Amino acid sequence: MTFPLIVFDLDGTLVDTAPDLIETLNVIFAREGMPPVDYDTARNLIGGGAKAMLVRGLEAEGRAVEPAKLQQMFDDFIAYYAAHVADRSQPFPGLHGALDTLAARGCKFAVCTNKLEGLSRLLLDKLALTARFEAICGQDTFAIQKPDPEILRRTIAAAGGRMERAVMIGDSATDVFTARNAKVPVVAVDFGYSETPVAGFGPDRLISHFDELPEAVAALISSH
Repeated sequence: MTFPLIVFDLDGTLVDTAPDLIETLNVIFAREGMPPVDYDTARNLIGGGAKAMLVRGLEAEGRAVEPAKLQQMFDDFIAYYAAHVADRSQPFPGLHGALDTLAARGCKFAVCTNKLEGLSRLLLDKLALTARFEAICGQDTFAIQKPDPEILRRTIAAAGGRMERAVMIGDSATDVFTARNAKVPVVAVDFGYSETPVAGFGPDRLISHFDELPEAVAALISSH
């Protein structure tokens, strides 16, 4: 039987990246003479990739910029963030233990994120997590972003898994909808960056700590 494949979102699911992303956003805004976005507001802007975070941050400030200016801000954002990608970002509590337990049960792991693949790998390298994953796929890996289910399908294939033996783990409506569209069961974490409670989007299971993940995955794998 094919191994169970657990596919994780990255920001707000595997790793609490908000401190470094928000600092980067506010550094770029300061360069443009704009006030900082407060932490709680900025936390809810994460999840669609850096450019989406910039656009939403500008909207929160009641600002809009020309496409060329946005591209320059995006390039500056990526350059600064790459240099500070793991200054304060940390895996969420219980992650390592959950991965150990699931691996002992024969599970393998992949990452499917709207973060750029290079930044995702850089972050996971800095946190000594890269070797845990069979595949790490970002928005530029296949030029597809969540919630398009094709990015999840291709991530599963890249990891050597099979759709009928996969489970998605995420923190947002985007992750739930991606999994639903791909007909893959989904576990939502309630400690991520969803602007409204992720429970409202109808995940198959909801967890509040990674200690709960092995049981949730086992229930979905056995019923899938």
